Amino acid sequence: MSDEVKYYAIVSSGRTVKNPSGIARRRFDADGPIDEALRRNLTWERDSAIVEWEYGDVGADLVEISETEARELIERFRERWGGGE
Repeated sequence: MSDEVKYYAIVSSGRTVKNPSGIARRRFDADGPIDEALRRNLTWERDSAIVEWEYGDVGADLVEISETEARELIERFRERWGGGE
C-alpha cells in the first residue's frame, strides 16, 4: 500500500494558488486512487473534481501543490470556515 498523496489547489475564476476556492487530493491505496475534496466542515469527502479536470470537464483549474502548501491552505480554510473537528 502506498502512502502517496497528491494535493491540488482548486483555482476558479479570479482565484490564485495562494487564494484558491478549494483543495482536492488524490490518495492511493491497494484498490487504486481515491479522489477527495475538503468540505466546509473540514472533512475530506470523495469528489470527482480531479478526474473531471483531467478530462477537461470543469470550469476550474487544478494546480498540484506540495503537502506543506496543502497544510497551510487547510489551516487558512480552518480559520475562514471556523474550527471543524
